[in-house]
Amino acid sequence: MLKKLCLVVLFISLSCAGGTGAGAQVCGAIRNDYAPSASCAVLIDADSGEVLYEKNPDTRRPMASTAKVMTALVALENYDPDEIATVSKRAAYQEGSSVYLTEGERISVNELLYALLLESGNDAAVALAEHCGSYDLFVEMMNEKAVLLGLSNTFYSNPTGLDDPSGCTTALDLARLLAHAMKNAGFAKISGTRKIGFGGRVFVNHNKLLWYYEGVDGGKTGYTRLAGRTLVTTACRNNRRLVAATLNDPCDWSDHINMYSSEFDKA
Repeated sequence: MLKKLCLVVLFISLSCAGGTGAGAQVCGAIRNDYAPSASCAVLIDADSGEVLYEKNPDTRRPMASTAKVMTALVALENYDPDEIATVSKRAAYQEGSSVYLTEGERISVNELLYALLLESGNDAAVALAEHCGSYDLFVEMMNEKAVLLGLSNTFYSNPTGLDDPSGCTTALDLARLLAHAMKNAGFAKISGTRKIGFGGRVFVNHNKLLWYYEGVDGGKTGYTRLAGRTLVTTACRNNRRLVAATLNDPCDWSDHINMYSSEFDKA
C-alpha cells in the first residue's frame, strides 16, 4: 500500500502552499522506516487527543500561514458570515500571499474566510482582523483563545503568520488547534472546500491532500523563509478522525500521508 501511495505523492504539485512561496523537494519513495523529514511532527487522534506519533512535539517554532487556522476560528466565533467588511489600505497592501483585495472594497466575511483558508490571503487575514474594530484587539483575541484551548506553547503576533520574533507554536499545539477547529461547522466546510468562485474571483485550496489522499477533509498550509514549510491536515475514515502537523518539513505531503497510513492501513 505504501509503495502505491508513493506513486501518488510524486504526481502532487509541490509548489508553495502559503506565505511568501517556495517549492518543496521531491522526496521520492515514502520511507518504510517511517521517519518524517520535519523538524517537528505529530499525529493525534482528534477525539481522544491520544498522541500516535511524535517528533519534537513541544519544540517552539515559527508557524507561517498555519496561524490562519486561529484567525479563521476567531472570526467565525465573533462575526456573522454575511457581515460586510471594508478593505483598508493596510490590508490591500499587505505583503506576501494575496487575493488582490483593493482599498475601499466591500466584501463579505464569508468570502474573506474562503480567501484566507483556501488561497492563504494575507490581505484577507488583515481585513478580517480589522473588521472587529482593532487589528491589535483581534490578535489579543487569538491569544486569549489559545489560552482557553490550553495551547501553552503558542503565541500569535499577527493574523497572517508572517515571520515575527515573538510568534511561535508547536506541532502538538497546532494539531490540537485543528482538531478543535474542525468541530466548528463553518470552519470544516470552508477548510475542506477544494475550489469556489465569488463573482470574478476563484479560490483554489492549496491543501493538495484534499485531492490525493482518501479521507483528508481539512487543514492549512504555510511557508516563510524562517519557518520553512508548515502543514496541518486532518483525515477521517470509518468515523475515526486523525490530525497531522509538521513544522519545517521539506517533504510535508509524503510525511502526512505516511503518518496517516501508519494508522489507517493497519490490519
